[in-house]
Amino acid sequence: MTVHTFRRFGTLLAAFALVLAACGSDDGDTETGAQVSEDAPTIVVTTNILGDVVTELVGDQANVVTIMPVGADPHDFQPSAQEVDQILSADALITNGTNFEEGLLDVIDSASDEGVPTFEATSAVETIEFGGGGHDDHGHGDDHDDHEDEEGHKDDEDGHDHDEEEGHDDEEGHDHDEDEEHKDDEEGHDDHGDDEHGHAHDGDDPHFFTDPVRMTDVVAGISAFLSAEVDGLDTAALDTAAADYTAELEALDAEVRSLVEDIPADSRILVTNHEVFGYFADQYGFEVVGAVIPSGSTVDGASAGDLAELAETIEEEGVKAIFSDASSSDNLIEALAAEVGDVEVVELYTESLGESGSDGGTYLDMVRTNATRISAALG
Repeated sequence: MTVHTFRRFGTLLAAFALVLAACGSDDGDTETGAQVSEDAPTIVVTTNILGDVVTELVGDQANVVTIMPVGADPHDFQPSAQEVDQILSADALITNGTNFEEGLLDVIDSASDEGVPTFEATSAVETIEFGGGGHDDHGHGDDHDDHEDEEGHKDDEDGHDHDEEEGHDDEEGHDHDEDEEHKDDEEGHDDHGDDEHGHAHDGDDPHFFTDPVRMTDVVAGISAFLSAEVDGLDTAALDTAAADYTAELEALDAEVRSLVEDIPADSRILVTNHEVFGYFADQYGFEVVGAVIPSGSTVDGASAGDLAELAETIEEEGVKAIFSDASSSDNLIEALAAEVGDVEVVELYTESLGESGSDGGTYLDMVRTNATRISAALG
């Protein structure tokens, strides 16, 4: 990538930051399901994805209040005073967990401290760490392993003794004190808020919901939690609803596998707006090679250096499509695609459902639509 390209990305980032500052935050209205009964328990759910799932499980047995409206960014959503009160007065609170709801963490902690029964969805699944979604285990198979051997990324003995690998830090660019080409001076290339926020490149990935198989574990966890913690629910009916919804998730998993099976192994490459499809990649054999925002949180930023490096990766890997978020601005992705050329930009539902009645209006629709669009773009 040329210096001219690097500077152009820097100019675009500066303009984009001004647009975001001018737009501010528009949280919308809290989504409250049909009021079943004043005497029925109230279950508050933080995200609209989990709100849809919980509504399917409890039916008319409880009032379900979903805090984040359609289109909300869970990473920067700020609750209103009314929403805080709804959380603190809930009969039960269901959250995504793993610091996903960044603007709600203090309120969630307060609710738990005050005795509101709270369930974190990520507690029910086997989580992966950022960077663990298909990077090493899927996509390119033996070719990827050979690449690692050539670059000296693995130890000849067991693949884990990095202390004995001389030059490893220099080759990967991880030794920032010695690597003169990747210093923080280059538009903040190495500083994405890792130390300040803990979002980027390390820690558990909260985006389990991109994988419907893991969602089956969450359904079982929610059902058991509600049966144990919420008085007045018909537990037999709840178990039946959970079994029915699990069957739908299993059918959806089979449908996704059928959709992606025709994508060649060397085309199963994902580039996204931010690091959100690790679980999908892990489940269905894709490789995530990069993200415009190299972090699991949209509140972290990109740099000109990041974008220039990602453009090179896209060209080298022969990436066919870049996937944007339906609920986030795609200006940077469009600019990246224009810079690379011959790359399609495809919109996916990532951290929010679509409007009611749309092809992403429910969790099942969201996963199905994403898989269909990924298959069409890469197959």
